[in-house]
Order: sequence, then C-alpha cells, then structure tokens
Amino acid sequence: MEKKIVDKAWDIQSSIEKKGERLGKGKYGRVLKMARNPDQEEYIKTSQITAIGILIVGVLGFFIFLLSSRVVPWIADMLGI
Repeated sequence: MEKKIVDKAWDIQSSIEKKGERLGKGKYGRVLKMARNPDQEEYIKTSQITAIGILIVGVLGFFIFLLSSRVVPWIADMLGI
C-alpha cells in the first residue's frame, strides 16, 4: 500500500512540474515575460487612484443609505403612504 501512495505522490509531482514548464509558453507567456515590478512612483499613483475609487464608492453608498433611510420615509409621510 505504501508503494501506491509514493507512486501517486510522484505522479502528482510530475504533473505539477509539467504545468510549471508550460507556464511561460502558453497564451499568457508573453504577458508573463513582459511583466515587471512597478517602480515607486507607479505604485504610489496606483495606490492613490485605488483609494480615490474606494472613497467614491463609499460616499455613493452612504448617500444611497441616507436616501433610503431618511428621504424615502419622509416623502412617504408627506404623500400619506
């Protein structure tokens, strides 16, 4: 039984290694070869843009919350609904 487990482990290891060898040669290989780490300026700009996007989504969500919890009931009371 131990022999079978070891053989299965070797088969799994071989399949993982084959996938790793093909990683740079497939349809995403060119992208991976062109990929690089961003420099500090690029990283800061990306972080700022991301933070602005999160802030906009948060403010929009807060306004929707206010609209649904304060304004809609007030309008419903005025209309007698």
